[in-house]
Amino acid sequence: MASTPKIQPANERHGATTGVIDQATGMLEYARSIRRDLHTWPEIGLDLPKTRDRVLTALDGLPLDITLHKTTSGIAALLTGDKPGPTVMLRGDMDALPMPEDTGLEFSSRVENAMHACGHDTHVGMLAGAARMLSERKADLPGRVLFMFQPGEEGYGGAEYMLDEGLLNVPKRADGSDSPITAAYALHITSSMPAGFLGTKGGPIMASSDRLDIIITGKGGHASEPFRTLDPVPVASEIVLALQALVTRRHDIFDPTVVTITRMIAGTAYNVIPETARLEGTIRAVSAATRAKVHEGIKRIAEGIANAHDMNAEVIIDLGYPVTVNDGPSADFALDVAESIVGPKQVAKFPNPVMGAEDFSYVLEKLPGAMLFLGGTPNGMDPRKSPPNHSNRVDFEEDAMTTGMAVYTSLALRTLGVMLD
Repeated sequence: MASTPKIQPANERHGATTGVIDQATGMLEYARSIRRDLHTWPEIGLDLPKTRDRVLTALDGLPLDITLHKTTSGIAALLTGDKPGPTVMLRGDMDALPMPEDTGLEFSSRVENAMHACGHDTHVGMLAGAARMLSERKADLPGRVLFMFQPGEEGYGGAEYMLDEGLLNVPKRADGSDSPITAAYALHITSSMPAGFLGTKGGPIMASSDRLDIIITGKGGHASEPFRTLDPVPVASEIVLALQALVTRRHDIFDPTVVTITRMIAGTAYNVIPETARLEGTIRAVSAATRAKVHEGIKRIAEGIANAHDMNAEVIIDLGYPVTVNDGPSADFALDVAESIVGPKQVAKFPNPVMGAEDFSYVLEKLPGAMLFLGGTPNGMDPRKSPPNHSNRVDFEEDAMTTGMAVYTSLALRTLGVMLD
């Protein structure tokens, strides 16, 4: 595995990163325009033709080698500096969610049941802004920057598609020298942190995410004669309660797991006992060991309870994203970069992981790097009361994109050894 970046001691930096901050401030309207266009016309999944075209328009004229991925709408844009050196990768996801929007924004979604409710529109705006900022520094850039514009983060595994298509197989430089990718970074905006604040941690930063489906099969009949049936409804209810005990009594609270049943499906009429009942939900964990243990426990409990009532339970677990694990030195480096942008009072080293999931996890399985969270609570709102990510009413403070662009740019520059002023 490639070496991780070293934190540049404070006394070796050339003051504050005022040059990068000023550059990012001047790029805000450019990033805002991209964000609002994408927000108005959101697209879902792996095929994002309008989004891809808007990104290509934003990058037009920059000294980038563009690779359009074939299996998805992914874009890999490579900036080669005029001096030799390694490559650093910056990622921004592009897809929206299948849900309505009720924000009332003037640039609200015009696509039925599609909304940029997780801030990916801001991620694209910030990454495109960083691409323009770094392109302006091409002459002094000792190495290369790979910009990963990724579709399909919201459950489609777009990062894995791009990796399988050879994203990390960067070519040699024109002079024949190698320029391997040595680090990868991503930003994720959240409305639950004050605008412009930054935070991350080493080790697990986001959970794995698996889909759970339990089908209990009994014997249907008349609701007035339950003794002549095998009623799966109370058995399903018993399984739901037992799963909560599994979480709280069989797993270490310092290596947490979440099992949430979100759907219970049974019956067709008020006076009919159905033959089957179905439970659907999600499983989250922040370690591979706990992930495997909870899978086994769910199967044991569901099958055991069903068998105790002379019924059968089929447990289906569809594996989703793995745990997102930040490289420790890379996370510390990112926190140091964040402090240079916004100061130590606006940077937090998270004590615990976030229980959401991310397919940037696939990238971090192959490269050292880190995901950072960027605060985006709209100005004047309390982060504790602001509609959260994935809400139909969520919005993000666009001024925070200035911080995001400065952080993206500084992460790339300092990874490549550029002294900032």
